[in-house]
Amino acid sequence: MGIIKNATVCKLLMSSLNLPKNVPLLPGNQFTDPFKVNHHKTQTFSVRDGAIQERTTAIEERVDRTLIESMRTRAPGSTSYGTRPKPDNQYVPRIQPAWLKYDRKVLCFDAYFQESVVEDKNENFRVRKCKIYYYLNDDTIHITEVRLENAGIPQGIFLKRQRVPKSLGGTDWYSFRDFNLATTMNFYERHFRICDCDTFTKEFYRTQDIPLNPPETVQTDNFEYLKSIKDIKIPPPDTKEYKEYFEVKLGGGHPNGGLKKYLENDRKTLSFDVVWDDRTPEGAVNYFTLNYFLSDDTVEVKEKIRVNSGKDPFPLLLRRGKLAKAPSITAYPGMSQRRDEFYGPQDLICGRTIVIYGRECLICNCDEFTRQWYKANFKLDQAPIELRGEKPRKYWQPIPPYNNYGNEEDSLGSVFSLQPKPPKKDYIKMFTSDQFILRFEARLLSENREDNIRKFILSFFCGDDTIQVYELTDRNSGIWGGKFLERSRYKNPITNLYYNERDLHIGGSINLGKWRFQLLKADEFTQNYMNERVENFPENNLDSILEKIRVHAKNYRSVEEFLIHFVRTVDANQNGYLEFNEFAEGTKNLGLNLTYHELYTLMRRFDANGDFRLSMEELYNGITRGFA
Repeated sequence: MGIIKNATVCKLLMSSLNLPKNVPLLPGNQFTDPFKVNHHKTQTFSVRDGAIQERTTAIEERVDRTLIESMRTRAPGSTSYGTRPKPDNQYVPRIQPAWLKYDRKVLCFDAYFQESVVEDKNENFRVRKCKIYYYLNDDTIHITEVRLENAGIPQGIFLKRQRVPKSLGGTDWYSFRDFNLATTMNFYERHFRICDCDTFTKEFYRTQDIPLNPPETVQTDNFEYLKSIKDIKIPPPDTKEYKEYFEVKLGGGHPNGGLKKYLENDRKTLSFDVVWDDRTPEGAVNYFTLNYFLSDDTVEVKEKIRVNSGKDPFPLLLRRGKLAKAPSITAYPGMSQRRDEFYGPQDLICGRTIVIYGRECLICNCDEFTRQWYKANFKLDQAPIELRGEKPRKYWQPIPPYNNYGNEEDSLGSVFSLQPKPPKKDYIKMFTSDQFILRFEARLLSENREDNIRKFILSFFCGDDTIQVYELTDRNSGIWGGKFLERSRYKNPITNLYYNERDLHIGGSINLGKWRFQLLKADEFTQNYMNERVENFPENNLDSILEKIRVHAKNYRSVEEFLIHFVRTVDANQNGYLEFNEFAEGTKNLGLNLTYHELYTLMRRFDANGDFRLSMEELYNGITRGFA
């Protein structure tokens, strides 16, 4: 009883002192509630009236008073809560979200910012070049600094990829509409000057109808300028003259004449084409390049390596050195008292012969620099000499016949190379035309009359130019139907080339192995395919067919006379409609050289009722339309 009274006093005291009812969950503040009496766990499920149910005291349900009242009076109103709103996007998004529309699309800008430099006599600021990348899928910005060698500052990633606010602590973020050329951007209180962008960025802003300012050049600082001229050595113009003057004045040696010649003619080389006609039994005509170095009057002779010459490559005929006109060969060169005479530029003239250690070589041509040098120094034009060309050796090796192993391209690989390589396939054609299959109705052309009435379906696969043939049979005909020829590539026996889609036309015949087929009809897809590609199928070009008929009209005195004769000749029955055979016979009698494919195109175009009968009225209007 005393405990209960003390607890009541404590509660009153806490309420009077305005103390918090909940004690912070800190060490030392945890204690058990002495007034708690019910210690059982809260049950979610319970049994009421013999049925298991769930407590729903914590679930708030919406109650429609109007519905309840209508149910009570047995006059329910509308029990629907409205229709479900139609979503903006289906499983294929009609409105693409930004993460899908701009996936892997990044805008790239060239920018720079200035940074002050202290305690340096050469510079007081430095221009730091950066690349700003703007990711369109999530509006994030990534900045990297262009690495400059020996810059003395850390470079690389300047700002990691993130969304950048327009002001510190703000919630307004930068978007691609805030970027433009020749503008200054503030990223975390650092000002970047945007000067240019890449081609994709320019194209993106053009599609968004956002004009871009003209690009500007990046400012150059002293550090970059000093770095560019660091390796350039520009001696004063009079240094050499001062040096020679002081050497002679102080009693030194005389100026080195060879040094002056070397400095004036360094890397200046006269190049000539020379020919040596070797008359020995194993010899031949040999071609060389003679290089004369003006800096020290030395000569080198290199051999011109020709493909399939039958000789091992030998790079140098004469290594670099002075070339004597009549060299003296002694056992002790150091003791020779003879002064050799060496070849100079005045001896190297096109058309002259020089002797290179016993080999008489003819100078036949020189390069453009050599011609200009001789014209400037000797007032001489170097005219090339036309040599009598060697008769080219032609080698012909017949290609062995096909051995029926693999396809013909695989067999030719072992003929043209010792290490055969698989033949290259036209993958672009396979990927773009593999879905197109041209189907024709064909008949077999044979000396046997029973075989001429057999019907076939010829399928041409545009992806790899293969042909497959199926046979159509009637019931109880005694002929097995189904696959007649396997899918394969077949050659045209006339051109010896593989058949392609341009070789297929209605009325024409093709040879597939030992079988010969005539194409009679084409399905609707094939006709539409040929109509869309009239450059490959000119016989499907309706305008050119009608133009042939109009050209034939020039043989008559007037257009009216031609049209009257055309209608009377073609439509002999005067019923206004023509069958295919009747139309073909009429054009033949008229003298029009139209192929079956062209007649087939006219029949399809001027078929008014869809029964494959040509309407004379439609054909007449089509022809006269060109004369108007």
